[in-house]
Amino acid sequence: MILSVVALLFAGCGGNEEEFDLTKNIREAYVEAQEAVEVANYRKAIGIFEALQARFPFSEFATQIQLELTYSYYKDGRTEQAIDAADTFLRENPTHPRVDYATYIKGLAYFEQGQTFLERVFRKDISRRPPRDGELAFSIFSRLVERYPASPYAADSQQRMVYLRNRLAAYENAVAWFYMERDAYVAALNRAKTAIEVYHGADSGAESLQIMIEAYEGLGMTDLANDTRRILQKNFSDDSVAQN
Repeated sequence: MILSVVALLFAGCGGNEEEFDLTKNIREAYVEAQEAVEVANYRKAIGIFEALQARFPFSEFATQIQLELTYSYYKDGRTEQAIDAADTFLRENPTHPRVDYATYIKGLAYFEQGQTFLERVFRKDISRRPPRDGELAFSIFSRLVERYPASPYAADSQQRMVYLRNRLAAYENAVAWFYMERDAYVAALNRAKTAIEVYHGADSGAESLQIMIEAYEGLGMTDLANDTRRILQKNFSDDSVAQN
């Protein structure tokens, strides 16, 4: 990859000694930035990549630097900058062969923004907290999997979608119970339906159906409550039904 970049830069040198030395320095700077990434010194890598991008804003070299910066921003915890860099790359290079990679890093950035310190380190249950950017991350990973099923990033995206699906469905159920406690049955029903329909396959599906049953009963819709109960009994064993 480095050699191809250097070849592009050499093509415009025209034999001038000063330009030749400049190209040599650019190669060394690029290698130094890559080495910084390898040892997780992302701040140093970002500084070099940003300088190179400013020097060559319209070259193919700059396109590669956009990707390098996106990754380095993400790894350095600068999620907003990572998202901005990914968006810029995707907007300017919609047919680039590494669109899947830029999309993946963007999804990771939103995924990380949605995780609190307590959740990451202590695995604290935060189902009652708003999912923040989880919905966006889920949407981005879903789009990657649908558009680029053969991408090397598709499998990991699917795994993250499983987590996000469960996380988002759990939040919908938590809000639904909040409404149930206040006899706001329609609002509770809508939340539970969202958990079932939008996040189909989540591990809290039985709980969502239980909420729907209680909401229908609260609304006096006995037939719908019974229909939902049959669905619950058919698809979930008794011990899987979550209780309020």
